[in-house]
Amino acid sequence: MQPTKFEISETLGKLNQLAPAGYALGFHVEYTTPKFVFQTYPKAWLDYYSSNGLIMMDPMVAWGFENAGGKRWSGLEDPAGVLKMAGEYGMKYGVVIAAVSGDSRSIGGFAHPDREFTDDEIAQLEADVVLIHDNTADTASLDPDTVEHLKKMSIMVTHPGS
Repeated sequence: MQPTKFEISETLGKLNQLAPAGYALGFHVEYTTPKFVFQTYPKAWLDYYSSNGLIMMDPMVAWGFENAGGKRWSGLEDPAGVLKMAGEYGMKYGVVIAAVSGDSRSIGGFAHPDREFTDDEIAQLEADVVLIHDNTADTASLDPDTVEHLKKMSIMVTHPGS
């Protein structure tokens, strides 16, 4: 049974609680474009990240394209200092989660302002990302209202007030 738009919204809400400094999630990345994007990082960081093309140097992106599971930011090599810069925007600690099924890959970064994520929190983040990843993999089988709601949520979460 496919999840409803409300179940997906509830899971995204749990991510807000687990990552108080924000998150960025790209579901079902094809080449470089995800089907759905949800971002709650501070707007100033999103603007800086985008205007400086940091995606090309982001160790979370590199790790997420090569691995599945979760890894703390403190365990990633960061030669360009992207994660250090994120810390200047209140995202001092974090974890990257990657979910993979078949040819589909989803990648998310989650931030905390004042401490490392616990192993239990990382396991919960991974379970939630995998749940959404698995349940949105085949958009053709989702209720059209749910797909439309996901697109609207993607805009609302990333651009509050839109």
